[in-house]
Amino acid sequence: MKKIYIIVALVCVTVTSYGQSIADGLRLGTTDVAGTARFRALGGAFGALGGDLSAIGINPASSAIFTRGTTSFTLAVDSYDSDVNYFGTLNDTTDGDVSFNQAGGVFLIEANPSSKWNKIALGFNYDRSANLDDEFFASGIGNTSIASYFSAFAQGVPLDLLELQNGESISSLYQFLGEQEGFGAQQALLGFQSFIIDPVDFDDPNNTAYTSNIAGNAFDQQYSLRSEGYNSKASFNIAAQYDERLSFGLNLNSHFADYTESTVLVESNDNETSLISGVRFENNLRTISNGFSFQLGTIIKVNQNVRAGFTYDSPTWYTISEESSQRISTSGNDADGDFTTLVNPRVTNIFQDYELRVPGKYSGSLAYLFGKSGLISFDYMYSDFSNLTFRPTNDPFFQEQNQTIENTLTASSTFKIGGEYRIKEWSLRAGYRFQESPYEDGETLGDLTGYSVGAGYNWGKIKFDLAVDRSEQDRNQALFTTGLTSQAAINRSNTAIVGTLTFSL
Repeated sequence: MKKIYIIVALVCVTVTSYGQSIADGLRLGTTDVAGTARFRALGGAFGALGGDLSAIGINPASSAIFTRGTTSFTLAVDSYDSDVNYFGTLNDTTDGDVSFNQAGGVFLIEANPSSKWNKIALGFNYDRSANLDDEFFASGIGNTSIASYFSAFAQGVPLDLLELQNGESISSLYQFLGEQEGFGAQQALLGFQSFIIDPVDFDDPNNTAYTSNIAGNAFDQQYSLRSEGYNSKASFNIAAQYDERLSFGLNLNSHFADYTESTVLVESNDNETSLISGVRFENNLRTISNGFSFQLGTIIKVNQNVRAGFTYDSPTWYTISEESSQRISTSGNDADGDFTTLVNPRVTNIFQDYELRVPGKYSGSLAYLFGKSGLISFDYMYSDFSNLTFRPTNDPFFQEQNQTIENTLTASSTFKIGGEYRIKEWSLRAGYRFQESPYEDGETLGDLTGYSVGAGYNWGKIKFDLAVDRSEQDRNQALFTTGLTSQAAINRSNTAIVGTLTFSL
C-alpha cells in the first residue's frame, strides 16, 4: 500500500483522535501478574519474600535475599476467551500465543566479614508486564448507525473543505485536512465522500450542517477487534543487606510497549428511506511507547518467621508515538440503480509525539515462614488513577482528556495472597489476587480476579517451576468514542501455562 506520511500537530487534534484516550492511558498504567512460574503461582504476593527474579520488579530489595548468584528464563503459553453480548446477541472468540515472558539474573558481592553490611546485589530483570493481545467479535441489531459518527465530526466543517478541487485526489485532500484541520475533518471527508452524510445546502460552499443518508433505528452490525502487543519492563537493580535483618533496594526501570489494533465495522440495513444500505469501516492503529520509572524498597526481618516489605513506585513517564490509517466502503441504491463506493486515502496519519504520566504506587507486604516447610504471603498495592495525566497539559485536547480522567477514574487497590508448601525437593503453590476497577462506575472496566496453582522441583543448582494462572475481568466497550457509542459487554478470561528454568551459581 502506498503510504503518505503526514504530521498532525497537537493543535490540530483538539477535537479528538483515534488514540490518546483514557483506554490508551490505562493500557500502559495497569498490569496483571506476569513473570516467573513461582511468582505467578503465588499470585505475585512476593513483596516481603524476595529470592525470585520477578520479585525484583515489585520490591527492589528482594535481590538482597538471594543467597547465591541466580539466573532464570520463563516461557508462557496464553489462551484467551472473550464472551461478548451486543444487543442480546452472544459471540465467543478464542485466541492464544506463546511468549518469552521473563529473563534476568542477580550477582552477589560479599561484604567484609567485619562489616554489618552483609552483601550487595546487582541485578537485571526483564518481565513482559502485560500481554496486550486481544480479539473479540460483536454482532447484533443496534439502534444507532455509524452515520452518527461521521455526522458528529462533520457539523461545523465547511462544505468547501470536503469537495475535491480540480486535479485533487482523495489522498491529497485527506492529507491536507490532516495537516491543516485535524482528525475530525478527515472523518467528515470520509462520511461525505462515501455518501453517508450530505450537506443541508449543496449550493453553499460555506455550509456547515449535515444530514444522514442512513435512516431508521435498526441496524445489523458486526464489529471485530484484533490487537497484538506487549507492555514490558526492564529493571536495573542494586540492593544491600544490613545485619541480615534489613534489605534496601533501588530499581531504575525502562518501560517499552508496542501495540497494534485493527477494528472493522460492517453495518447493513433494509430501511426503505435509506440511500446507503451497507457500510464497511476499517481503522488501524499502532502505538509505540517508551518510559522511565524508579522504585525504592525495603524488606525487614521482624523475627525468625515474619517478614515485612514496603515499596514506593514512582510515576512512569512515557513518550508515545502513534500512527493510524482508515478506509471505508459503502453500497446503496439511488435513481440510477445500485452503486458501491470505496474511499481509501492510502495515507498513514503520524501524530505528533505526546507524553503520559502514569501515577505511582505504594505497596505493603507481610509474609510468615514456617521454617523450611513453607510460607504464606500477603501483598497490598494502592494507586490513584485519577492522577493519570496526558501532556503537554496546556494543549486544549489534553486538558479536556485530563478533566475527563479526573471525573471518571478513581483510586484502585490490589490484594494478593499466596502460599507454598515444601516436601523435600518438591514445592506446591497456590495464589489468589483481586484488583479493583480504576473506574468510578466499576462497569466500564470491572474488577479483576485471578487464581493460580503451581509446582517446582529443585535439583540443587537447577530448578524447574510450572504454574497455571487464570484471570477473569468484565468490561463494557463502546464501539467508537464519538457518535456510535453503543457498548458490547465482554467477559474476558486468560489462562496461562508458565514454565521457568532457574540456574544458581
